[in-house]
Amino acid sequence: MNEGLIVAVVLLVFILVTVAKGVRLVAQGEEWVVERLGKYHSTLRPGLNILIPYLDRVAYKLVTKDIILDVQEQEVITRDNAVILTNAIAFVKVTDPVKAVYGVTDFSEAIRNLIMTTLRSIVGEMELDEALSSRDKIKARLRESIADEAVDWGLTVKSVEIQDIKPSESMQRAMEMQAAAERERKATVTRAEGAKQAAILEAEARLESAKRDADAQVTLAESSAEAIRRVTSAIGNETGPMMFLLGEKYIAAMEGLSKSTNAKTVLIPADIQETLRGVLGKRG
Repeated sequence: MNEGLIVAVVLLVFILVTVAKGVRLVAQGEEWVVERLGKYHSTLRPGLNILIPYLDRVAYKLVTKDIILDVQEQEVITRDNAVILTNAIAFVKVTDPVKAVYGVTDFSEAIRNLIMTTLRSIVGEMELDEALSSRDKIKARLRESIADEAVDWGLTVKSVEIQDIKPSESMQRAMEMQAAAERERKATVTRAEGAKQAAILEAEARLESAKRDADAQVTLAESSAEAIRRVTSAIGNETGPMMFLLGEKYIAAMEGLSKSTNAKTVLIPADIQETLRGVLGKRG
């Protein structure tokens, strides 16, 4: 009785294990790769699937939803020998599970390394300023470059985003020093230009002043000449009026000297009598 019970239990366990091995429920968003006697046999889709127990086995379980791959930060040297740091993030989807598991050892690591290598190649063809301002261009070229390889591995690259692209710390310091030097150069040029303009304006002012002084002297000389002509025309050959005018000027000059605060001594000319005769219009 006990032996029959043991056999029944063993048989029941065997049936349960066999059923468990033969029936597979695949969740939505997954696909399973089945091997029969060590060789690829079929791919199980989401839902209920039946296998031949002990001959078939589930070798790989793949997620067919979008996979996010973070590409680590790396140093890249641009065409003008500048060092920049860049990283990326890729969104891929398994579209052919058989190629994904048999075409490459680890498709996630493979696509990550492919992105890193291609990114270094693309940025290496650019100069620093172009690389820092061309994210969309880099992204488009990167996606186009890895698309064919990804198809061979049963993957579709839906998007590649450049997370960050910036100069290295040493490069940032060099750029800051260069910017400071450029600002100082512009300030020096501005100061020099200002000094130049000031010198030009000062020279133009001196030239204008000299021209005006010359014009004034010419005008004064012309006025004096006209006055002399008019006086000469008025007095004719008579010397009396002339002597009177000169004497009047003489006395006015002497009066000015006597009123000056700096004048300590006033000198009276020796020919004062002759001068007075001139003022009175008398002849000797």
